[in-house]
Amino acid sequence: MPRPAALTWLQGELPATAVNTVAAGQHAEAAHVLMRFADRLCGQRLQLAETGSSADIALLQAELGADAGEAYRLRIDSQGIQLQAANSAGMRYAALTAAQLLCWKQNASLPAMLIEDAPQFAWRGAMLDSARHFQSIGYIKRFLDAMALHKLNVFHWHLTDDQAWRLEIKRYPKLTEVGAWRVPAGAGQQDIDPATGEARRYGGFYTQADVAELIAYAADLGIQVVPEIDMPGHASAAIAAYPELAAVPGSVTEVPADWGIYQNLFTLEEHGFVFLQQVLDEVAALFPSPYLHVGGDEVQPDQWLASARGKQLLETLPGDDPHRLQAWFTERIARHVESRGKRLIGWDEILTPGLAPNAVVMSWRGIEGGIAAAKQGHDAVLSPWPTLYFDNQQSSAIDEPPGRLRSIDLATVYGFQALPPALNAEQRKRLLGIQGNLWTEHIRTERRVSHMGFPRLAAVAELGWSAAERRDFAQFRKRLKGFFAHYAAVGIGAANPFAAAEPSATPTAAPAPTPSLQRHSRELTLCTENIALGLEDDAPIHGPRAVFAVDIQNPCWRWPGIDLSQPMRLRARVGQVPFNFQIGAAKDAIRLAQPHYQGGELLVLAEHCEGEPLARLPLGSAARNDGVSTLASINLPVLGRDADLCFRFAQPTLDPLWVIEQVQLEPR
Repeated sequence: MPRPAALTWLQGELPATAVNTVAAGQHAEAAHVLMRFADRLCGQRLQLAETGSSADIALLQAELGADAGEAYRLRIDSQGIQLQAANSAGMRYAALTAAQLLCWKQNASLPAMLIEDAPQFAWRGAMLDSARHFQSIGYIKRFLDAMALHKLNVFHWHLTDDQAWRLEIKRYPKLTEVGAWRVPAGAGQQDIDPATGEARRYGGFYTQADVAELIAYAADLGIQVVPEIDMPGHASAAIAAYPELAAVPGSVTEVPADWGIYQNLFTLEEHGFVFLQQVLDEVAALFPSPYLHVGGDEVQPDQWLASARGKQLLETLPGDDPHRLQAWFTERIARHVESRGKRLIGWDEILTPGLAPNAVVMSWRGIEGGIAAAKQGHDAVLSPWPTLYFDNQQSSAIDEPPGRLRSIDLATVYGFQALPPALNAEQRKRLLGIQGNLWTEHIRTERRVSHMGFPRLAAVAELGWSAAERRDFAQFRKRLKGFFAHYAAVGIGAANPFAAAEPSATPTAAPAPTPSLQRHSRELTLCTENIALGLEDDAPIHGPRAVFAVDIQNPCWRWPGIDLSQPMRLRARVGQVPFNFQIGAAKDAIRLAQPHYQGGELLVLAEHCEGEPLARLPLGSAARNDGVSTLASINLPVLGRDADLCFRFAQPTLDPLWVIEQVQLEPR
């Protein structure tokens, strides 16, 4: 995997026991990649042959055409294995394919074959958000190993955002001394460090030595590391470290712990540009990639429009679009980035008249930005929400990790059309490739990053590598089954899309069908899906936490078709989580019923969630418990018919946000 451009079966086979030595030729790095992965994936121990001696695997320099790029040729016959490529990139991919094949044996032999292969796109990427939650360098190396297995070649590293600044900048040490740490919302504020008497801070950062180590590790795998330093928005952590950078003085006093979109922007004053340029100078020197990502997404211009410098600039800039200030900002930053020998890349909001011709547009609000960029002569990368956003969950299973409740399964990812028909052949040349994104607001642990990323990134890899006529989802699934041992071998706990679908090896008689009278919140129907989340509890501080399904703009759940012709009793388990969401005016529209009991209650209503409640379950002592609480059970009235039950909370304030973990009905 991914599926090669052409595979021809030949006569004969090669006994696996006959494959022991490697002749590296000019490609020592690729030989070491082959040896390392063959050993890790299946314990196939290979040795380097001495110079001039014969070997079972030969890495040979070859002319594969004027536009060889990352192409390679691999041949297996009874005499051994030959890998051919015109350059180091192609030979690495030949080596990775050889390692996969050495671990795929039939009757202890390798079938004779000829593979002639090259990728469809040059950019086959995965983005990891290390700003919202910090991942260790050791974990990121394992993530890169899994990327390499699939010939993914761009690691887009999201290093700064409102909630943290993760990259050491020598000239500005407070970016990490202050900006890399935050106090978590909710129960985290009560996690007091006895040594200081203050709440423990959460976070971490990468030293420049860490980064150099990771870049070298990635380079050995043929992966370039593209850093993202977000600007002019998503700037709160930097402003907390250096308040003089704020467009509005005093707008940020500490690194925030809310999710969502902040209005905080870097200042348009000259000292702000001096800061950003000096930061970018260090970043450009540290990262050898020709690309430097500057974000540019979700900019709300209000602070600029209210500032003296913003008003002054508006008088000099043509037009009346308030976003022309961002265009001016981006053009200035682009000139500086290009002066350092880099190509600026940003999210599709940067696509405006005047954008530097060499700038690259990463299309996330669908594919329209990428199409527009290509038609305007800009290179583009397709990375559209929601299909390639892997904070969206993979299924509706109740044991899915926290994340957005929209289901983007493996088939949906694999079915993405990577070559939009709206572009002609010449414009399609502007598409550098595609990328899957792992935003981690709700992906707190490294284990969950692996689960949400793989194997969906395997589908991204095949979309980026294999031409459309070579792709077949059923055939992809068959090949994928053999990869779970490989994921485990490199330390990645991938989600298994086959687990629920596979029948038991020893079928048993099906139990008599009985109606379930218990529902997890994920098994209830949300009344609306404005911002529907699988939201993790904020407590306990250590250990497993509950996950609740909730639309944070309308905390309301439905359980349809309940037989209330007989006496029933209801129990509920509920939790409270901090309302740490920056959602603008939408927050003011959230409906809150007035409580009858001090502290609030869970309301049980019928039909359309209107009218007098059928029952009220007081929250009582649950208000003093940061974790999940079981409320006192209550009798429901007998309605003499089936009815839909609706659940919502009456509470005095929006924070904390009350949520259902589970409801249960039982006859009484």
